[in-house]
Amino acid sequence: MTIDVIQRNGETSQEAVKQEKPAPKYWDPLQQGVKWIERYAEPLEKFFERLPEFISTFVATLAVFTFGSILRGEWVIILVTALKQISGHTQSNQNITTEEIFSLFTEQNLKMENFGIIFIGAHVVSLSMYFLIGGFLHWYFYVKRRNTAKEWKIQPDKWLSPELERHEIMVGTFALLITGSCSALLACYIFNGNPSTVYFQFDEYGWLWFFLQFPVIFIYSDYTTYIMHRMYHTPWLYKNFHKLHHKYKQPTAFSVTAIHPVEITHIQLTMCLPLFTIPVHWLSFYSVALYIYYHGIIDHSGINFKAQWWQPWQPDADFHDKHHEFFHCNFGFNMVLWDKLHGTMRKQNRLYTEDTYHGEAPLLDSIEAKELINKDEDAKEAFISTKALLNSKSD
Repeated sequence: MTIDVIQRNGETSQEAVKQEKPAPKYWDPLQQGVKWIERYAEPLEKFFERLPEFISTFVATLAVFTFGSILRGEWVIILVTALKQISGHTQSNQNITTEEIFSLFTEQNLKMENFGIIFIGAHVVSLSMYFLIGGFLHWYFYVKRRNTAKEWKIQPDKWLSPELERHEIMVGTFALLITGSCSALLACYIFNGNPSTVYFQFDEYGWLWFFLQFPVIFIYSDYTTYIMHRMYHTPWLYKNFHKLHHKYKQPTAFSVTAIHPVEITHIQLTMCLPLFTIPVHWLSFYSVALYIYYHGIIDHSGINFKAQWWQPWQPDADFHDKHHEFFHCNFGFNMVLWDKLHGTMRKQNRLYTEDTYHGEAPLLDSIEAKELINKDEDAKEAFISTKALLNSKSD
């Protein structure tokens, strides 16, 4: 009798707990994604254990490259321009005047047929790959290898909180909607034969210029990105726009697009300027773009990737990770040259905080540094991190 009462009471209390448990207020894609990863983590792990290490590394590298090439919707522009080259289309006979360019942006002259199809395709593919490949990379390193973080993670003892992980995915998704829309507009613009300086046949402007374009576009893209990055690290622009990106002091691959809408639009429009100012072949332009996007993901991954032997100009991923950790230094992306020229490389014996702008910072043992430490917890944390790095290098 007593047992029956206890059982009934137990059942009643369990039902009460179930009833009291609050239902989720909204669908959380990150939470559902993590549950999906956990559900299939074991068979995936067994599959990768059977593969030779160089194959599993190749798969991860290919995933990163695909992630970068599709992320911002540029794949649809590459497809359109490649089709134009295959069909024998040329652009060398087009001489555009300023008046013609302005007259284009009228309802009568601007041709934008099939925009809806291109727009939907750009977003479907970009967002699908963002979650599928981004989720794979997150599982491959941050779930599968979490217990061995000291072997691969740049900041092995520091991790983004689940709240910040959700935040970067939400901000990144919104930013992708903007960049994907810009890419769809550009692809449709080129597809419909509107004037630009893009050409499609390799020899239209000679083979010498075709090969020279690669370093020219690379230097243009990297230096203008450095300049814009420094500009967004001035006090007003940083506090109102770029600070959003620096919420992630331990960046992940999802951080690469977690940028303020105004800033990411500014960056994309600046990167597209050569398509309307100098003759550029689509292959050279987008080869450089994909290289930059690939390393953008690598640099934000939090993983200790090293530059290859054939990339003497390329800094390791640690270079940009230190930018996120120490804020106003290491502004370059694919070359350290600009930081060396302008004196903005991180100096090991300086205290960098979110309030030390222009690549300048006080010496660790200076009175100014001690004042910063006394009034700011983040400065104290930066001081401890800097000291730890100095000690690790001296060991």
